[in-house]
Amino acid sequence: TRSDWEAARRGKITGSRLKDIIVKRGTAKKIGFYEIIAERLGIPADDESAMVRGSRLEAEAIEKFTEKTGKTVDTSLVLWTRDDNESIALSPDGFIGDTEAVEAKCLSSARHIEALITQEVPSEYEYQVLQYFIVNEKLEKLYLVFFDPRLLSNPLFHLEINRKDVQEDVDTYLEYQRVTLAEVDEIVNRLSNF
Repeated sequence: TRSDWEAARRGKITGSRLKDIIVKRGTAKKIGFYEIIAERLGIPADDESAMVRGSRLEAEAIEKFTEKTGKTVDTSLVLWTRDDNESIALSPDGFIGDTEAVEAKCLSSARHIEALITQEVPSEYEYQVLQYFIVNEKLEKLYLVFFDPRLLSNPLFHLEINRKDVQEDVDTYLEYQRVTLAEVDEIVNRLSNF
């Protein structure tokens, strides 16, 4: 049966997976490496979209982070905007006073394991992380919380991102946004005056 065939393939490098394993440049592992680990840990195949899982588990992730750290996280639905440009904005998952914030990620098990092993912000979230610091100039620390209840070991962990470590990128991308928005304003004004 198909389910027997799928079960036989779990935790193995197959022809269709090889492209997600082989690294041609550099030494970073590709996602297939982490998928095999997830499969060998007995985590069921993942058919839920990341967005659906994220919205379903985000509150629980923040609750578990609060239990682990003792920090009280405000999860009110708010929109932060820069004092000098309200078009530069962010909706935080949670915040702790003025100087700390929480962004929760409930990823596929393979992506969760990758972040756990590498202890690095996944590349697809680098700009989102920077935007916290770009928008809120008082923010000193962001807790990037990872939660996957399917994992028996390390279902919850977090990375701490400190402003001092990302300030150069924050400055670069703040300026990039200012230039982009000025260009947008100029085009909107021109098109509005036809």
